[in-house]
Amino acid sequence: MRRLGILLYSSPQEDPQIKVLQESLHELGYIEGHNISTEYRFAEGKPERLPALASELVGVKPDVLFPIGGDVAPFVSKATRTIPIVFVMSADPFKLGVVGSVARPGGNATGFTFLQDELASKRLELLKKVAPRVSRVGFLSNPDHPDNELPVAQRAATALDLGLHPVEMRGPGDLDAALRSATEASVDALYVVASRQTVASIPRIVNFATKNELPLAGGWGAWAQAGALLSYGPNVAEVMRNSAAYVDKIFQGAKPGDLPVQQPTRFELHINLRTAKLLGLSIPESLLLLADKVIE
Repeated sequence: MRRLGILLYSSPQEDPQIKVLQESLHELGYIEGHNISTEYRFAEGKPERLPALASELVGVKPDVLFPIGGDVAPFVSKATRTIPIVFVMSADPFKLGVVGSVARPGGNATGFTFLQDELASKRLELLKKVAPRVSRVGFLSNPDHPDNELPVAQRAATALDLGLHPVEMRGPGDLDAALRSATEASVDALYVVASRQTVASIPRIVNFATKNELPLAGGWGAWAQAGALLSYGPNVAEVMRNSAAYVDKIFQGAKPGDLPVQQPTRFELHINLRTAKLLGLSIPESLLLLADKVIE
């Protein structure tokens, strides 16, 4: 029987992608209690618990470790250099020191990152097309989250004749001050970089944007579904399905160091027409035809 160890920031019930992973493994022939046994450890939103939980999970000696999140994977990587690791994260695994390189990870870890630098310029371009009067964009991000979106967004903003006002949010306690800073800077739109902290605050951020009549561009479908004007990014469920295939390959004998870290190659545009109407925006027909999902 294969053993899979999963480390989460929150509980499995609070992470909708766990169900996708379970279903994908089932489709690959892995039946819980029959030929696979899954051990879960989760920090209940308390990051200080992650080092001990990672060591505890390593002690169970699973065949594969599966940490979710760039704030989780490094603890698993530090806890073992021998047990294979398949991670899923929105951060840069190389900058985190989890892999030797994206193309050739080496070591015992590989996986999937939602990170794709050019997405920043594309999101800003879409935001400008949907809301052409936008001139000053609040750029909400976690500066501790290893990614390259800010410099890419700054270059794109210059090309689009947009002002970019960076707003920092390291944790949930920073959100009120961050949004207050955006208000004081007189931003007329919001761009949110996906990270653990911003995704956990989707309802509050979307509510702020709605209340202040700000077009909001988010990282993937969950943002538009929650009420953001648009989202553009990878299909998270698809990434989870692909990660299950990596787990299967390693179960079958593949070495994680030989499997390149995968980055998304297909991206989805979601547009929320209800929000557009509230903002008094008319979405160009050409964009509606391009959208993968239109929320009415």
